[in-house]
Amino acid sequence: MEWIQKEFSLKARPRGFHLITRDVLEQLPELREIEIGILQLFIQHTSASLTINENADPDVRGDMERHFNAAVPENAPYYEHTLEGSDDMPAHIKASILGPSLSIPVGRGQLRLGTWQGIYLCEHRNHGGARRIVATLFGKRK
Repeated sequence: MEWIQKEFSLKARPRGFHLITRDVLEQLPELREIEIGILQLFIQHTSASLTINENADPDVRGDMERHFNAAVPENAPYYEHTLEGSDDMPAHIKASILGPSLSIPVGRGQLRLGTWQGIYLCEHRNHGGARRIVATLFGKRK
C-alpha cells in the first residue's frame, strides 16, 4: 500500500459551481497506477467548498448557484461578520453546508465516479482568487 500527498492550486474562478475533475486528474498522474484505493480531496479555504454532482449539463451548475444564493442571501440583517464584503458571510455558510472535503474510490487507475458525476469547486466569493487543494491518495499499485 502506498500513500501519496500533493498540494496544488486551482486558478481563480468567478463565483459559481465549476467542474474541476480534469484539473484534479492532471495534478495526479500517479492515480493511473493505483489498482484499488481512495482519493481524499481537501480545500484549504473557508469560503469555497467541494462537492460531486452532474458533469454533463452546465444548467445544473447554474441552478446550484441560484439555489444557494436564494437559500443563503447576502446582506441578511442578522449577519455580524460583514467587514470583508456582503458575499463573505454567506460564503462561509455555503462552504459549511457543502463541506471542505471529498472521498472518492479509485479502481483500475481511475476515479470510480458514476457516469454523470464530476468534481465541483464551489466558489462562493465574488473574487475568491486561486484555491489550494490537498490531495491524499492511498492505495495498492497495479
